[in-house]
Amino acid sequence: MMTKKEFETSLREHAATIDEIRQSAWDLHRSVGQTYGKTLPYGYHLDMVVDGIKRFGHLVAIEGNDVLPLVFGGYYHDSIEDARQTYNDVLKSARRWMSDEQALVATEIVYALTNDKGRTREERAGERYYKGIRETPFAPFVKLCDRLANVIQSCQSDDSHNLRMKEIYSKEMPHFLDGIALQSDDPRRQVPQVVIDEMMGLLQKG
Repeated sequence: MMTKKEFETSLREHAATIDEIRQSAWDLHRSVGQTYGKTLPYGYHLDMVVDGIKRFGHLVAIEGNDVLPLVFGGYYHDSIEDARQTYNDVLKSARRWMSDEQALVATEIVYALTNDKGRTREERAGERYYKGIRETPFAPFVKLCDRLANVIQSCQSDDSHNLRMKEIYSKEMPHFLDGIALQSDDPRRQVPQVVIDEMMGLLQKG
């Protein structure tokens, strides 16, 4: 596993590439008119997800080659589900910045985090969905950072939408954690407790 210092050094070394990935993801979601809430650009959410990856990624990354797939997975995690991309579209994009092996890891994260077809929230995130996350390296962690970003947003104001989502996240938390958690010695499949603790602390306030 990487140390926090090693992970941060790798982030700095790849800063230019990360900026390109970020801009590409922002442009992609803007091109389909997707927003976060009613007014925010969807890239706002993507930045929040990757902020979590940057803060806690050292807890799951094994080596420097893991950094770009993690960051790409964060920026592109909704691209199939919401931005009309196919698996091969995402793989092609990932190969712009990474080796074939890294690009495959990155694309598998995105694919694992793509909701199933369903009429309800429960159907779209059923057991098959969670099984795919558990079996995919780094997917549990990226999904956790996605949920952390949404929880942070839901706690930032007391408008009706955020209050409703905060209640949903609170109720879902046990099932959500059971769904993504896997007892494994492989850090790439683990769910860091420190991230869970931060989410629980936010949801328990107020």
